[in-house]
Amino acid sequence: MAARLVAYTAVAGISVGVVSLAWWCRSRCRVVWRSETPGKPEGALKGLAFSTKSSAGKEGGKVDPRDHRPREGFLSWDDYFMAVAYLSAQRSKDPHKQVGACIVSNEQIILGIGYNGFPRGCDDAQLPWAKCSDQDQLLDTKYPYVCHAEMNAILNKNQASLSQAKLYVTMFPCNECAKLLIQAGIKEVIFHEDKPSLPASTQPRGGMMPAQAYTASRRLLALAGCGRHRLPAQCSARASIARQQPADQQLSSNITQALWLSSCHPMD
Repeated sequence: MAARLVAYTAVAGISVGVVSLAWWCRSRCRVVWRSETPGKPEGALKGLAFSTKSSAGKEGGKVDPRDHRPREGFLSWDDYFMAVAYLSAQRSKDPHKQVGACIVSNEQIILGIGYNGFPRGCDDAQLPWAKCSDQDQLLDTKYPYVCHAEMNAILNKNQASLSQAKLYVTMFPCNECAKLLIQAGIKEVIFHEDKPSLPASTQPRGGMMPAQAYTASRRLLALAGCGRHRLPAQCSARASIARQQPADQQLSSNITQALWLSSCHPMD
């Protein structure tokens, strides 16, 4: 009996220690967030700032526990899903362009996420990531092998139907992805980076120039009645970070830190 009592006491002590450590980590990440985001909202996480502003308009400090009104300054649905797409893009190993896609239902439920990369089971070191080759050999470039983010998002979807769903994608889809989106039943494409008429390239992409591919994409989406909506730069959760961080390599840590700190920063 005494041995059991000692064991129970030890377990209780460990549990209290774990809870105490969790609260200590939570308090520490608040300090880190405040110290690493100087001059809010001009800090590095300006675009994804998680405000503690209450409905009464108080900035900073603790919110009145008797205030029954909802918090202001939360992310809009567009900002939220586009941020998820950009976070997903940072999984891509493509050294030239990282694209992310997020498919969402009309009930604002995420149905599928994807990023650009080679097919499953294909060793990334055995295939080329180059955009062009010295001998203009298409097989020595990434284009015949890479799966686009939109394709992977469709293939990675859960069991729900994609009919009438929306796609949030960091870059406007090409003609091949437009075909897949239409066939999957997606009825709206929300993108951030547009692809205007590009100069003719000496390196064809699958036998088609880039400018032609995106022109064909717009034509297909319009004929299929698939809406196209560019998320305005001032409304995009990623846009302000992109302007302050020209190097794409900095984007992953910024967005990941911001999303992670949303659970650490005081929200109540």
